[in-house]
Amino acid sequence: MLSKFEVEQYSLSKLREFHERVSSFSDRFVKCHCKHYVSESISSLVVIGLFLSFFLAMVCTYIFVFPRYQPAVRTYRVHQSGDLVPKCNVFDGNWIPDETYPLYNASQCPFAERGFDCVANGRRDRGYQKWRWKPKSCEIPRFNVHEILGKLRGKRIVFVGDSLSRTQWESMICMLMQGVQDKKRDVYEINGNKITKRIRFLGVWFSSYNLRIDYYRSVFLVQPGSAPRRAPKRVKSTIRLDKIDDMSKEWIDSDFLIFNSGHWWTPTKLFDMGCYFQAGRTLKLGMGITTAFRTALKTWATWIETSVNRNRTRVFFRTFESSHWIGRNRNSCKVTRLPWLKTKGKDRSRISDIIIDVVKKMTAPVTVLHVTPMGAFRSDAHVGTWSDNKSVADCSHWCLPGVPDTWNEILLSMMLAKDGME
Repeated sequence: MLSKFEVEQYSLSKLREFHERVSSFSDRFVKCHCKHYVSESISSLVVIGLFLSFFLAMVCTYIFVFPRYQPAVRTYRVHQSGDLVPKCNVFDGNWIPDETYPLYNASQCPFAERGFDCVANGRRDRGYQKWRWKPKSCEIPRFNVHEILGKLRGKRIVFVGDSLSRTQWESMICMLMQGVQDKKRDVYEINGNKITKRIRFLGVWFSSYNLRIDYYRSVFLVQPGSAPRRAPKRVKSTIRLDKIDDMSKEWIDSDFLIFNSGHWWTPTKLFDMGCYFQAGRTLKLGMGITTAFRTALKTWATWIETSVNRNRTRVFFRTFESSHWIGRNRNSCKVTRLPWLKTKGKDRSRISDIIIDVVKKMTAPVTVLHVTPMGAFRSDAHVGTWSDNKSVADCSHWCLPGVPDTWNEILLSMMLAKDGME
């Protein structure tokens, strides 16, 4: 049997032998692989360099390509007597009382439809006229008609859309007429036409300022058409979703283009009237209204991108204007004396969502006037029964003066901003 001392000596001997073997192996490994290590290090540096080059290329691509896709609802610097107020979302705010409103008397404006002049049609309370829109983080510039007319000298403004577009057109004319001395001589419809609901074109000339403000009735923005051959009997007409309105060539030569659409995209004004959708030669009998609206809007977007001079014309699209119909079938209209304190879900619209989504994906700059939330509060400002047809209540259109004037205050501020879109 080995003693304790001999065991320890034996263990030390084995440990020394193991250490020598490891050292010998390490020396051989370093000698054999040193060249390989240097080579691999150089290769690694090359790989890292290629990766960094690829990463920088991707960053440059993102910077130079993706900015052309502009956000639909933009933040603006709004015009104010030659100065600029801080950037803000002018469509996020509240209505506050303001005794300095209204901006004009509709009864004294020959271009305000009698059907929208609620006071002339018997409405006694005028409180609905005395509200001002206050954005949360800035002020809309006070309406300075003489300054605005001076800056619009020589311009052409074109509104395209349905009757709500015509209301905004009428509102702008009435607002700007306040800065004209001889209104009868200097402001007139270029063809001598009277304002009617069905007329397809109206143009008003401000001769002292060489300013023209036009309205084109195009409720769908795309072409209406007749029923194709061998169509089912229920099909009386179609909406050609892939063809822009045939009057579009008359919109182009303008400095400002303002569009709207939405109120005619309903079952009662389409399917109940025998009107269905068509793309090319194909009837789309099973296509839903929101899908059709998106398709039509894409046709409009393509036309904007290919036909409008971006160096001259600024394009706006106003979202769906909140209506306040109530009841199970949305056929009851009750106009309140004061604005709602809450939007009650009226601040959202599928039509507005589609407009914003389509515009976001456009390559041409288009500004969305997102008026849906601000109109949601104004249950007090609709025509109601104070129209030229008292037997039919109206909770879609607005009294003049009223909410459309605020749309125009915002629009004019954006149009006249020194640096345009932000």
